Amino acid sequence: MARIRLTKEFSFEMAHLLEGYDGLCREIHGHSYRLFVTVAGEPESDPRSPKYGMVMDFGDLKRIVNEAIVHRYDHTLVMRASERSTLLRKALKDHFDRIVETAYQPTCENMVADFARVIAERLPEGVSLVSIKLHETATSFAEWYAVDN
Repeated sequence: MARIRLTKEFSFEMAHLLEGYDGLCREIHGHSYRLFVTVAGEPESDPRSPKYGMVMDFGDLKRIVNEAIVHRYDHTLVMRASERSTLLRKALKDHFDRIVETAYQPTCENMVADFARVIAERLPEGVSLVSIKLHETATSFAEWYAVDN
């Protein structure tokens, strides 16, 4: 049986800041993110199965990524939870609900690696994560590939 890849695209709006960075991105700013998730597997071969001919239902992939990533990060401010940012995070949380704290600097590179880990854990048996591409802008993106990790 052939191994097939499926890709689904997602989008969300998110703000972040890069604490300690030596450029403009140290300021709070936002992006319109585009996320491409590619999985692979063998299509269901049992003609009696409701998933006959499918590697995975696109709706199931959509649900997994929306629950794990899009709903968590859409319209949020993401920032690293550091000692230096403690007072700022507290002040922001006093006024806003959608503040996400990470253990890492929320760069496109770090987020794509984290997203890969989170999504891979939720995929059904027999389906593997192949790649993730996260566009931070129309012309800038980071990619994660399973073969590299």
